This record gives sequence, C-alpha cells and structure tokens, in this order.
Amino acid sequence: MAADLLTTDQIDSAVEQTLASTLFVDIHTHLFSPTFGKLGLWGIDELLTYHYLEAEFFRSSKTTPEQYWKLSKRERADAIWRALFVENSPISESTRGIIAVLQALDLPTGASALEDAREFFSGQSIEQHIGKVFEIAGVSDVVMTNDPLDPEEQRVWLNGDQDHAQFHAVLRLDRILWGWPKHWQQLASQGYAVDEKASGKSIAEVRRFLAAWHKRMRPLYMAVSLTDAFFYPDDSITSKILGEAVLPSCREFGLPMSLMIGVRRQVNPALRLAGDAVGRADLRALENLCRSFPENRFLVSVLSRENQHELCVYARKFNNMMPFGCWWFMNNPSIVEEITRERIELLGTSFIPQHSDARVLEQVIYKWRNTRRTLAPILANAYKLIYDDGRGISLRDIQRDVNRLFRSNFENWTSLRPR
Repeated sequence: MAADLLTTDQIDSAVEQTLASTLFVDIHTHLFSPTFGKLGLWGIDELLTYHYLEAEFFRSSKTTPEQYWKLSKRERADAIWRALFVENSPISESTRGIIAVLQALDLPTGASALEDAREFFSGQSIEQHIGKVFEIAGVSDVVMTNDPLDPEEQRVWLNGDQDHAQFHAVLRLDRILWGWPKHWQQLASQGYAVDEKASGKSIAEVRRFLAAWHKRMRPLYMAVSLTDAFFYPDDSITSKILGEAVLPSCREFGLPMSLMIGVRRQVNPALRLAGDAVGRADLRALENLCRSFPENRFLVSVLSRENQHELCVYARKFNNMMPFGCWWFMNNPSIVEEITRERIELLGTSFIPQHSDARVLEQVIYKWRNTRRTLAPILANAYKLIYDDGRGISLRDIQRDVNRLFRSNFENWTSLRPR
C-alpha cells in the first residue's frame, strides 16, 4: 500500500492528470439536443452575442442599446468583435472564453474580422460538432433546462423526439412558481382547472400537470430560478405552489428540487437578457425548506458572494441540501477559487463544485477548461495539507474524490446512471 502513495512533489501533476482525464457531468446548462432545432445555440455569432458579452460591449462602445437591437445578429457579432477584441484586449473572463474556444477549434484568435470562423461553423454537422465539443470539454453528459410552458419546447416533447443519450431533461418551473399570474392561463387552456389565485382545485391540478410532464420528460430534477427577495414560507402564490404542489410531487417521483437564488431581475431593461443583476438573499428560506421538508432533496446555488458562507453552514446542518456550482456572476476564477476552498474546508467532497450554465454549445469548452485550471491547485493544496498532517495520498484517492465531486454526488441524487 505504501508503494502506491504519492510524494508531495507528485501531487500537483496527479491532480491535474486526474481532472484532465475524468469526464464530468454538466449538471446545469441551457443547451438543447439537436432535436430542438433552432433553440440550440451554437457558432461564432451566438457566442459573441451572448448577454455576458453584450453587457461588456455597452461599456466599450458608443452604440446605444436602442441602436444595437436594430442590428442583425451578424452585425451585432461584428460590432462586439470589433469593440472587445480588436479595439481592446480581451482580458475579461467572458472575452477570454471566446479566445479559448477559437484556439481549441484551431481558428484565428487575433483576426480583424470573423470570416474564417463563420466559414468553419457553417461547414459543421451539428451531431458531429456536439461530439467534438463535448470531447474537447471533457464532459460525458449535459443537463438541459426545459420549460414545459414554452410553445417551441412543447412541440418537441409532445412529439416524443428527445432521446439523445448525452442530453438529459430538467423540469423548469419558473413560469409556474414565480410567473403564475402571467402564465396560469396556459395550464387552463390545456384543460387544467386552475385560476389566477391558485385556489380551489389549482394545487391538485398543478400536481396533475407535473405528473404528466414527469412521465413525458423523465427529468433528473425540477428547478426554479428565484430572486433575492424569495422567502419561504410567506403568503405568496410562489410559496403556496412550491410547498403544496411542487415539493410533494418531487417526493412522489423521487426528484431533487433545484433552487437558484439571488437574481435581481431587469435592473436595466434596455439591456434585455443582460439587464439582470444580483442581490443578497435571506437564506432562512432554505433553513425553513430543509427543516420542513426533510424527505425532499435540494440542489442549491446562490448568486451573491455574501451568501456563500451561510450556504455552506446550512449544508452542514441539513444533509438534504447539496450546494452546487458558482453561478453566473460568481463564475470568475478569483471567486470560484475562494468559494471552492471554503466549501472543501467546511464540506469535504460533499458538494458539486461547478456547472457550466452554458447557453451556447461551445461555451462548455472554456467553462470546463477554466474549472479544471482553477480547481487543480485547490485540490492539490488540500492533499498537501493532509500529507503534512501525516496522512498519505494515493492516485486512487484522488480519482475517487474527483469522481465524487464531478459525477457521483449528482448521480447518487438523481436517476442518472454511471457510464
């Protein structure tokens, strides 16, 4: 056994090699399998007009949002490339991501225009391209975000066409949980006896709706994105439907509930998708949920840096909570490093370090590249501390831990079977 133990000088390379060779499960994305057609975004124009880059564009260009939205997508991409990559050095996290994608696909990173990149992407078969991108990114499976009230998505599910082995469904409930006043009539139009105030038979009918979509989608979990003002329990429709319909349905079907908390929506509506911000949430809502529903499992990601320590402490108190990822504004290496170190110190390997949140296919390349690069020294340092304290570490130990962090924690909480 002692012969299998690593020296302290071998730990860094062992961690790097293990992270590089392990295929990750990407537990939260906004990607779609090819069956969903144009809902699945990919290619250089989609990469450049992603809302992270749009927000940066308006800081480096005299173009107003009103002028920008009048442009075609191709013209918007050209404008962003010129402003952020030609006239300025691409040193932000989002712009570096584009450079990493281009480099990984052997495309020019310093060109003054996008002709070569566009020619490359126009020549790709989407099925083969997905396989290549996933191979470069080092992921075996991606989890989608599927809204049962989106008309375009509905058509695919009702036709029974989604059967791609690497894409897995999630039942996303934003329109039902916090958008009920605007969307309850969609359920009513489908024959469900619901009303604006979620009274009468509404709760039972929501459960019937969820049962039908669970049977149709076979989702790995249910999910919702919530604002920084979210609280539970209160007298809101959100609280009522969550506690009386959604969580009982999750228990019935053995599904976790994913709560992504902390967005402050549309602080600048002129920016559209780029107009959302962040706010600190009251995590007593999680305390109340985990205590009130001990048989439910909660996947939780919070958007505010100020909430991260509190989330770790709550995870120590409630083993039905699984912290996951560094979401959205948190997904910067300096913050990822800080949060992941803290989680390891408080939770060991009983959390899920990251998800890509990718909305455009090729984003998984740089997001997982960044994750491996950021995580390697953090994990290596943890093992060196163990070594210094008198405990040996083997390559087998490292592989087990990496598998747990990036695969089995999620597999054990869901119906996703190990490959």
